[in-house]
Amino acid sequence: MDMDFITELRWRGMIHDVTPGFEEKLASGAVSGYIGFDPTGKSLHIGHMIPIMLLVHLQRCGHKPIALVGGATGMVGDPSGKSAERNMLSAEAVAANAESIRKQLQKFLVFGGGAGGAEMANNYEWTKDVTILEFLREVGKHITVNYMVAKDSVKGRWEQGISFTEFSYQLLQAYDFYRLYTDRNCALQLGGSDQWGNITTGVEFIRRKSGGEAFALTCPLLTRSDGKKFGKSEGGESVWLDPAMTSPYKFYQYWLNCTDDDAPKLLRFFTLMSQEEIAALETQHKTAPHERIMQRALAADVTTRVHSEEECKKAIDASEILFGKGSTEALTALSEDDFLSVFDGVPQCRVPRADVDAGTQVIDLVTDKSKFFPSRGEARRMISQGGLSVNKIKIDDPAFAVGADMLLNGKYLLLQKGKKSYFVVCVD
Repeated sequence: MDMDFITELRWRGMIHDVTPGFEEKLASGAVSGYIGFDPTGKSLHIGHMIPIMLLVHLQRCGHKPIALVGGATGMVGDPSGKSAERNMLSAEAVAANAESIRKQLQKFLVFGGGAGGAEMANNYEWTKDVTILEFLREVGKHITVNYMVAKDSVKGRWEQGISFTEFSYQLLQAYDFYRLYTDRNCALQLGGSDQWGNITTGVEFIRRKSGGEAFALTCPLLTRSDGKKFGKSEGGESVWLDPAMTSPYKFYQYWLNCTDDDAPKLLRFFTLMSQEEIAALETQHKTAPHERIMQRALAADVTTRVHSEEECKKAIDASEILFGKGSTEALTALSEDDFLSVFDGVPQCRVPRADVDAGTQVIDLVTDKSKFFPSRGEARRMISQGGLSVNKIKIDDPAFAVGADMLLNGKYLLLQKGKKSYFVVCVD
């Protein structure tokens, strides 16, 4: 595509630091750039999407992205941004996590085929046979301890103590950069701003080891307008890309619930919308902020890319249920986890399964058994006026029999009066 990488990142606000001379390097032709992903978990989370988007833009601008999975360094641990020593995983666990991450990255990048096709790499390939003596001779002698101690990632841990294992991490990362530079002609490393020290160690190592010229570019760390860390739900949980760890519904809700102050920045960081498209959304939002136009566009875009168009539609349908617009089909399609998420905080009661298995009149269910209505008279009036629904089905007969065949996920009934008054019956 006829796009300039630096210009694209700059208007999106995605450049924190860049080494001198990089723009001149870009002007001379296509470059290869890489980002490392730490496989200490079986899934990436939305915080990882920032470096992923750096690689996406690199590829969109005609350059070659390389995703490096740290199969070796994942067994050591990067001290950057950490306040304590991290637990180390077994080689088998790291390998399994690396394979899961590989599959997730394939949703964002176009791999293979042509000069700009993305590549995967695993640093275990070139470190597994290197002895400690070889590493000290080939790497350690080129970078002084003084240089390493001056890095913020090390200084931040100096007083409380840092193991030699984590202290040596920047040398391992520098060696990765050197191997990609020599083996794959990769002259650029990208990452978050907290990685600047590690990345520039690699730039310096390449200069000292081979006299080569390499470059670094980092993106700002993203925080929410309220000062809280980006990527955490209100309950403090990480928002994962794996649907088994964070459902598409919860994933969609995270983006939908972002504030008006955060939405413009998130649209720039996490979507491929153009400057004009985002400006148009901002203008529309100002005319009708209650419609949350920016948030809806953001949530739909990211959820579709991470999961699928089908899963995004299901998430939107689930979101509409609370506002009286959802259908019975959308309700029955919800998993138990998503059903409980949608109706979290809604009043509930428990009813013996025997009552429902035998069939119970709806008038009894909404009064004596659930207390959803304070009196039978009020319940009859509401039912006769078409104001009661069970599982989004309008009920107009007080004697209507509610049976086990109506249970959602085999154990729930959703009662509704009016547009937004809900009640969940749990059958056990």
